[in-house]
This record gives sequence, C-alpha cells and structure tokens, in this order.
Amino acid sequence: MTVDEEAGNRHTGRMKSFADIGVFSRITEKLAERSIIEPTEVQASVIPLLSAGRDLAFRSATGTGKTFAYLVPVLQGIEDARASGSFGRGPLAVICAPTFELCAQIKGEAEFLGAAFDPRVKVALLTGDANIARQIDKLKADKPQIVVGAPGRLVQLEKMGKLVLERVRWLVLDEADRLVSDEMIDLTRTFVDRLPPERVTAACSATLTPRSRVRFAPFLRGDALSEDIDDAVMLKTMIEHWAFFSEGRRKIATLRSFLFAAKGAKTLVFSDRGGQVENIYSQLRHHGIAVSALFGDMDKVERKKSMDDFRAGRSDVLVTSDLAARGLDVPDLTHVVQMDVPETPEGYAHRAGRTARAGRKGVMATIGDEIELPRLASLEKKLGIVIYPKVLFGGVIRAPDPIEDGEAEEADVREGHPPRLPLRGGHPRVGHPSGGHLSGGHPSGGSHPRGGGRRG
Repeated sequence: MTVDEEAGNRHTGRMKSFADIGVFSRITEKLAERSIIEPTEVQASVIPLLSAGRDLAFRSATGTGKTFAYLVPVLQGIEDARASGSFGRGPLAVICAPTFELCAQIKGEAEFLGAAFDPRVKVALLTGDANIARQIDKLKADKPQIVVGAPGRLVQLEKMGKLVLERVRWLVLDEADRLVSDEMIDLTRTFVDRLPPERVTAACSATLTPRSRVRFAPFLRGDALSEDIDDAVMLKTMIEHWAFFSEGRRKIATLRSFLFAAKGAKTLVFSDRGGQVENIYSQLRHHGIAVSALFGDMDKVERKKSMDDFRAGRSDVLVTSDLAARGLDVPDLTHVVQMDVPETPEGYAHRAGRTARAGRKGVMATIGDEIELPRLASLEKKLGIVIYPKVLFGGVIRAPDPIEDGEAEEADVREGHPPRLPLRGGHPRVGHPSGGHLSGGHPSGGSHPRGGGRRG
C-alpha cells in the first residue's frame, strides 16, 4: 500500500462498507463509477441517521463527502416512496443552498446518483438568476422528485402556485451557516415555514458556528442530533501547508512566480480584499496565464463559463473570493493559494479544504506580508498543523537556507544562491520541513523568511 493510500484510509475512516450502512446496491454500483468504494467518515455517520428519519445538523470539512451523505438517504427514501405508490403532486425533497454554483453542483450529483434508478429520479434547479418562465415550464414538464434552489426563488415560485410543497418529506440546508446569515435568514425562515412540519431535515456545512446552530435550531425537531466530524486528519495528513513572504505591492508578482514554478498545477486563488479578484485576474491574464475568475458582479452566464473553463482545463487558475467559492467542488484541484490570511481557523480550513478531494493530496500556500504571517502562525497553532516556509528562486519552490545573523544575504543572491533565513539563538527563525514551522512549540519564534517573494 502506498503512503497516499494509507493517508486516504486514515482520512476516510474505512471501517464500514456501503452495504454495512444500508446503501442500495444500485447506488453502490453508481458510486463505484467515481471510484468511491467505501464510505467516508461523514457518510458512515450521517447516512444511517438520515435513513432512520432523524433530523440532523452535521459539520465536516469540504471534500469529505457531505453531498452524497445526504443525497443517498434522500434518493433511497424517494425510491421507497415510489415503490409504495405514494408519489403525488410536487417534489418529495428540497435541497436549499445559497449560491448558483453550489445549487448547480448539487443538482449534478443528484442526477448522477438518481440515474441508478429506473425510471431515473428527476431533479430541477431553481435559482434566482435564471429565467423563471423556463423554470415553471420545467416543473410542469418534468414533475421533479427533487428540487435544488436558493430560498428566494423557491419562495417566489411557491407564492405563485407553481411549486407545490405539501408533499416534501426531506429538507436539506447545505451551507447552512450561510443560509442563516444576517443577509439570508429572513428568506430562509420564510421558505422553511411553508414546508410540512412532518419531514426529515438536515443542516450541514464545513463550518457551523454556535450562532448559526442557534439560528437554524427551530427548523429541526426537538430530538435532532448533531454530528461534528473532525477535519484535522485531512488538514494534517492530506494537505501540505506552505508560506511565502512577500511585500504587499509584490504579491501578484510572487503569485506569478509561484504559478510558473508549480508547472501545470490546477490552482484556486483566494482574495477577499475589495477589488483584488479582478485585479489579480487582469494581471495574470496580461502575462499570458490561462486564468478564470469569479467576481461578485458577474452574471450567471459569465460565472458558468469561468467554472466550465476551469473544470475543463481551458484555464489552469481560478481567482475568487470566499463568498464566490461557497460550495465550490473541483475534484482534481491540486493547489490553493491565499493572497491574504483569514481571521479564523474555520476560514483557513474552508479554503484549504478545496484541495485534497476524494483521498488525493494537495497543497495550501499562503502569500503574506510581515503583518499577516504572524497571524498565520497563530492559525497554525490553533489548527495543530505545520506550515512550512518556502522561497521562490530560479523558478523553483524550495525551503529557505538558514544563515547566521549579520551574514549578507544579498551577496548570496548575486552569486546565484537562494535567499536564506536569519538564525535566532542558533535556530532557524522559520524552520525547514524536517523540523521548524511558523508558530511556537519549536525553538523558532519569528514570522517570515526574508526574500521569500524573489524570483531568480
């Protein structure tokens, strides 16, 4: 067994088979088409509970299989209803999500698994940035068993009498923390109030704060369960964490050097600073890099083209913000680069979790300045991970060399050597992969390598 396979086994907690947790053989065969042979930890925990009709709030890192964790019991329940002849007017399941991209992804996964049944389970996508007349026609023609949509459009269609909700048996709130945010809580509450009280409800996200749990608690029955799947294994074993120092004005140049050195990596770039997404996109494109972007003011057609280009390999880089990347799932994503440091461990985990999907390994790289990297060191300690300092030199990503205090780094650079790190008390300020890292617990105590943004 390879190291990657061993790490994958630890990540997915492979102790049970899909048969052990009651998954229909037809769905098991369908999952095998994606090389999904055994359930992940979240799937092994969630599928039996939802199949038993328990309301559930669960948290698990991005990439751990949350979507299939709720889709499997929903689809099996729909098939049981069909077999018993209890189908009626209107969908049996509603999956609510905050963004078009996430809704579209969920619809695709539901259709993939729904094809295991004969006739296949039909799914409708209902979001506010699409033509409502076409959606109404689709509802009439297809009579979908599952609808996936944003709360605003779902409420609008229900008020018009075009979406019948009286037979809904399953409600899923995906990215539930976003659905109960200040901006969306009223719409979400209005929609949920229109559903039958006798239903199974699941709320899930990669991050569920205490505040969000309080807000969506009224949507769940009093005996609802809570599952919190530890994502530390993925962060520690499936993702390698790197840090590059760069002055703020040189960050995009450092990013270009990184992309050049990473050679063919499929890279997602995060920036949450106002206007920077479009700025990064424009500068990378100007330098001939195949890049796509998701801006806040893009329309649905533009956003879909950006995602299609990235997924199909027509672009190697996608630049986005945290909000635009909600629920983003690109299975072959190899690298994530953040151009700023998030305030919370959850924010870091949300970004990092976009890579290392389905048992693969990935890289999370941070490009930070002298103010941001100490904050990154704090996140490192809170998350229990090791972030390795790296430098870019001569088109190569490598660990920095330590130097004695006072030794002239610039002379080394002129002689063709990579930048090196100053020592503090005989130890590297930021260590090598063989030892030190950004935060405490080691003899090191500083924050950033000098020269980390250079390119040879």
